[in-house]
Amino acid sequence: MPEFPDWIQPMAATLTQERFTGPEWIFERKFDGIRLLAYKRGAKVELFSRNRLPQNIPALARAIAQLPHRELILDGETDWHGPTAYHVFDILWIDGRDVTNLPLEERQAVLKKLPLKPPLHRVTALKDSPVIGESPWERAQREGWEGVIAKRRGSIYEPRRSPNWLKMKVELSQEFVVGGFTDPQGKRVGLGALLVGYYERVLLSAREHRGSSPTVREGVDAQPDFVYAGKIGTGFNTEMLLDLRAQLDRIVIDKTPFTKAIGLPRLRAHWVRPKVVVQVGFIQWTKYGKLRHPRLLGVRMDKDPREVVRE
Repeated sequence: MPEFPDWIQPMAATLTQERFTGPEWIFERKFDGIRLLAYKRGAKVELFSRNRLPQNIPALARAIAQLPHRELILDGETDWHGPTAYHVFDILWIDGRDVTNLPLEERQAVLKKLPLKPPLHRVTALKDSPVIGESPWERAQREGWEGVIAKRRGSIYEPRRSPNWLKMKVELSQEFVVGGFTDPQGKRVGLGALLVGYYERVLLSAREHRGSSPTVREGVDAQPDFVYAGKIGTGFNTEMLLDLRAQLDRIVIDKTPFTKAIGLPRLRAHWVRPKVVVQVGFIQWTKYGKLRHPRLLGVRMDKDPREVVRE
């Protein structure tokens, strides 16, 4: 009988900006918590983070100890919103048997036989949404989930970051104003990335006249700062790249329009009058005030650039 392993490197999902469906994929909810590996050998239960740091969660350890199997290695995620819960989405080992080389569906069938009771929960594949025509990530956005995991049917459990598991995080979205662009590299055409920003919102004093947009300080600083928010290099097709380059070439200026900018690229950068508004999807703001994993959603023709502020 194979020896119970001290550690199996957990499989990691690859972040994707793509949004897709298809019969070759199984979709699951991504929970907002921490990755947790559970190792059961007899009455002994050890819990680890994905970096093999021990985790002390007595309620979960007791529940796993009561499962009717001598040896188990489970993979899942805790949920810290509300009562502690362990959402188990995979099984790597059971009673002397390594099951990591089984296809995904067979591992799920093994997992389904475990009598999991709260605070243990088995993660199930997302079936048809209650909203007709709604995609998995649209449901995630509507219901406030962290995101969706897409897992390729027939895939084995790999101890690495794998393209067979893809994570689609729920995006934030807002408008930004283009203040510049970079040259394309390699085989790319048109432009490399858009350099975007927003106008800084400033609180009005009681004496300031109302109704101005964007908001400005009284008397001292009549012009709001144009703040650099980052560069957008994904979400384009060839036609968009060429159309945007032609549009931006008509409004090129000699110096940057950004009045507050950290990390602004200097090489192969061109500056434009802030007239073009784009809609951008992104995961979150960084602590430095930049966009994390942004992608272009489209060009906005109905928005005054001077009305674009950080939402």
